[in-house]
Amino acid sequence: MVEVRKAVIPSAGLGTRFLPATKATPKEMLPVIDKPTIQYVVEEAVTAGLTDILMVTGRNKRPLEDHFDRAAELEEALAAKGDTNRLDQVRASSEMANVHYVRQGDPKGLGHAVLKAESYVNGEPFAVLLGDDFIDDRDPLLPAMIDVRKRYGGSVVALIEVPEEHIHMYGCAAVKPASDGPDLAHEHTSLIQITDLVEKPTAEQAPSNLAVIGRYVLDPAVMDVLRDTAPGRGGEIQLTDALRTLAGDPDIGGPVHGVVFTGRRYDTGNPIDYLKTVVQLAVDRPDLGREFREWLSAYVREGFQD
Repeated sequence: MVEVRKAVIPSAGLGTRFLPATKATPKEMLPVIDKPTIQYVVEEAVTAGLTDILMVTGRNKRPLEDHFDRAAELEEALAAKGDTNRLDQVRASSEMANVHYVRQGDPKGLGHAVLKAESYVNGEPFAVLLGDDFIDDRDPLLPAMIDVRKRYGGSVVALIEVPEEHIHMYGCAAVKPASDGPDLAHEHTSLIQITDLVEKPTAEQAPSNLAVIGRYVLDPAVMDVLRDTAPGRGGEIQLTDALRTLAGDPDIGGPVHGVVFTGRRYDTGNPIDYLKTVVQLAVDRPDLGREFREWLSAYVREGFQD
């Protein structure tokens, strides 16, 4: 079976929930402490062994390319000052992966963005990582998903349990037990088989409380299915609809499995969850955590005004 070597990161969204900050700055470049969100996502792919990465971008996304390119003038200035720590950090973003770019053009949905990667994928299995959230490096998820692909073939979708009242915000999976049982040799993960998927159902329509999050390992057969997938919810080509087709007919491209994740995941897709992410990571930072925790505790205890 062909190894999973490539990752696709759709990054063409307008970031309207963060306006006016994203009027001229891509939402993927919003900082989480001292790194842009997109760098956490790329680091996650690289840690899983996926160093060949395609970003599907749109207009006004040039800062993404600049961030993962060399910055010779800045590097020279840091070297001249002897600031080797920051120099290493600046160089790391341009050296960690081989990053390519393609423009999506018309914003026709996640399925359309994935389809734009067809020539890059070139008939190989590949991972898709959405840039709105990322997984804590202490609780890796992608290696478990890649292992499932090696074991079963087909496609693999990351799932989390969510409260019933939140399921309308996600794609939702109908599932059955996996043939080999739920155990995986990875912490914070268990295995099920997906039989159907519904995009953003009401609580009454939802077949489970298992929500799709932005991590996929896909069989290349998904490209043929996406090409024939009609626009769905919101008039967009939905990746969920293509995966539903694959789940309903494993002869097309193998089964669709789900990896249920219970580890640490950070959502940056809306302002309140973005702020939570910054705080969670800040309190864990060895260089910042102690001082920040002390200030935060005092602020909540004494300075916070309702």
